[in-house]
Amino acid sequence: MRTLIEHLEFVATVDSDDRVLSDAALLIEGDRLIDVGPTAAVLARLGEDRVDERIDGRRFGAMPGMVDSHVHLSETLSRAVFPDVLATRAWVFHWAKPFYAHVRTEDEEVSVRLGAAEMLRSGTTCFLDMGAQNDAGVSARGAAEIGIRGIVGRHAADRKPAQIPPGWSPEMIEHHFFPNHTVALEALEDAVRKWNGYAGGRIRCWVNIEGKEPCSLELHVGARELAERLGVGTTYHIASSIEESQLSEKNYGCWPVTRLERNAGLGNNLVLAHAAALTDHEVASLAEHGTSVAFCPSSSLKLAKGATAIGKYPEMMHSGVAVGLGTDGVSASGNLNLHRQIHLVAGLFKDARMDPTILGAREALRMGTIDGARALGWDDEIGSLEVGKQADFVLFDLDHHEWIPYRDPLQALVYSASPASIAQTWVAGHRLFADGKVTTIDETELRAEARKRAEAIVRRAGLHASVPTTTNLYE
Repeated sequence: MRTLIEHLEFVATVDSDDRVLSDAALLIEGDRLIDVGPTAAVLARLGEDRVDERIDGRRFGAMPGMVDSHVHLSETLSRAVFPDVLATRAWVFHWAKPFYAHVRTEDEEVSVRLGAAEMLRSGTTCFLDMGAQNDAGVSARGAAEIGIRGIVGRHAADRKPAQIPPGWSPEMIEHHFFPNHTVALEALEDAVRKWNGYAGGRIRCWVNIEGKEPCSLELHVGARELAERLGVGTTYHIASSIEESQLSEKNYGCWPVTRLERNAGLGNNLVLAHAAALTDHEVASLAEHGTSVAFCPSSSLKLAKGATAIGKYPEMMHSGVAVGLGTDGVSASGNLNLHRQIHLVAGLFKDARMDPTILGAREALRMGTIDGARALGWDDEIGSLEVGKQADFVLFDLDHHEWIPYRDPLQALVYSASPASIAQTWVAGHRLFADGKVTTIDETELRAEARKRAEAIVRRAGLHASVPTTTNLYE
């Protein structure tokens, strides 16, 4: 199948030169882009060759599909359930964990499909999920069914708290908390061998762990080493708040990333989620070891992680660290709209540092596309619109009021546009969102089921009653 989309008003390629093409064309064959350029040049190269479908792109602008470098698809049924006045550690241990503990396999199947549909509607074509609450296959099958691209994993930890908080079910504890790092790594390896390369390679599986206090140093270091041996990556939460880093210093004499560095825990197949509380030395260490970071602006704002107060994300980027953007889960951020994260990151540090040059539209767009793809080790195939890469892209309706009028496409994409003006989302050469609906599922039926399941989980978890808002776990 060969499709030509011609006379696009613009194509933001996000290539190495950040070219923005006018009156441009995309030529798709199967799942690949086989030509990208000005329409006249693409037509000249095409010559008399046959095209199966020809699309007039005059009212559209195109950009690469967005890459969500940190998401919790098993959390999608928890939207607006947890209070917005919680610090990170209390949020995790007394609200998120009980919710996760009562997400059954059937719930997670709905959660994954619902989250994938929201991502496609928002222009996200690839994701890195932190780990399934049940089996990694639930996420793999659900994402494959929708048609999105992504990386799944199996959740794992090996350090139970001394006192189990209310709401933590025995089933969750047994599934999540392994007796030691060796047993955990065996289960993680099994998940990778089963699911990596699923759906024709569109779904990958990594050695993902929870990170932070619930994981031993041996599990942090071992996960990266196992991932390297298996030829995949790993991701986990670390240094996600100043409280976490200070607790690490109290217990181990150093901040978390320094502890990893001292024990050969850093590497170029590792994506650190959040990494809000770092020292200058730790920033340099990440750059030296090629370790990537997933920054979640909405999550930082809601949970007061300190991205603009103590975060060193611009410094990481300037030192060469691949910093991608993540939505986190819907409870942490409120949404799975990566486009909103692009908008936020373009302005947060300008305002905090009172420096309009520190990070703008161009850098923000790269963070949500090619830099995220680089963090995921997938930038050879996605993240930019270039010949030979996967046909993952977003078309914006330029007749929408968000685009009338506009001059600079990059600024309009970042500061003016939103998912409201997304007309189509393509993954691997397939239109997965078009004409106002996700093409691969019945969203009406899915949403009705999601509402019922979400309410049942909240009641099983006891989150409709009084729940602690502070914690002393692992202290």
